[in-house]
Amino acid sequence: MRNKDQKLNRCGDNNDPPEVITLGCRLNACESEVICTLARAAGLNSQTMIINTCAVTAEAVRQASQKIRSHRRDVPKAKIVVTGCAAQIEPQRFIEMPEVDHVIGNSEKLQADVFLSLKQAKNKYVQVGSIMSVRQEKAHIIDSSTSRTRAFVRIQNGCDHNCTFCVVPQSRGPSRSIPASDIIVQIRRLLKVGHKEIVLTGVDITSYGNDLAEDINLGCLVRKVLRDVPELKRLRLSSIDYIEVDTVLLDCIANEPRLMPHLHLSIQAGHDLILKRMKRRHRRNDVIRFCRQIRTLRPDVIF
Repeated sequence: MRNKDQKLNRCGDNNDPPEVITLGCRLNACESEVICTLARAAGLNSQTMIINTCAVTAEAVRQASQKIRSHRRDVPKAKIVVTGCAAQIEPQRFIEMPEVDHVIGNSEKLQADVFLSLKQAKNKYVQVGSIMSVRQEKAHIIDSSTSRTRAFVRIQNGCDHNCTFCVVPQSRGPSRSIPASDIIVQIRRLLKVGHKEIVLTGVDITSYGNDLAEDINLGCLVRKVLRDVPELKRLRLSSIDYIEVDTVLLDCIANEPRLMPHLHLSIQAGHDLILKRMKRRHRRNDVIRFCRQIRTLRPDVIF
């Protein structure tokens, strides 16, 4: 039995697909779909196991190492590839593990040529670049998601805020957005194969558009998706930093019934001193005020 906090994706429907094991957040789950597509296209088979790790806490990194050892015991002949945030932050930790065959970074795990190199590698293959030098986010169009109803669409990656104690900028790099036109193409593709609900996800999605040449933010993107894809039944947002919520997004929350009345707020703590030490940009009363404002606009909202 697999642990409840990890997801197993089988890449494709052929007889010998590689396995992708997802640890951590929704963005990792979304990226594991891309990894499935790239691994299958590179010709990797069921003798390859790819573990997409999390590093949001030291405990998450420890558990990743534990799961790697466990999977080596379960599948002794498999090639184990470690990627994700823990591999990006602590590559040497995994390079030195005898259970690990290959280690690739967060940017490299979304590159087709890296998987071709994995296919050909005879010895331990390590490819972990500087995530802070990554300035553009490439769209990866996938044809389906392992979820029958809900599909995640990556709109953004990275974060520019550098809150105290947070390793996300070191694991994900600077904030970078995917152009709206590519996001629309991906959503239409997923709806065509039967998905009914789309979740817009990323690391800091309320910073969406800050790095793009076009004048667009998260609210404008939500409005564009709902306008340009009328066949979409439900649109949902993943975690947001409410301090960056724009007026267009507020209007969508109030007036767009297809935008689900569910907000996951990235608050982190409810004590002003802790928030100050964390270098968060809000205080306790700011959050309460925002929630009251949203409930006035959309009485059925759930936080």
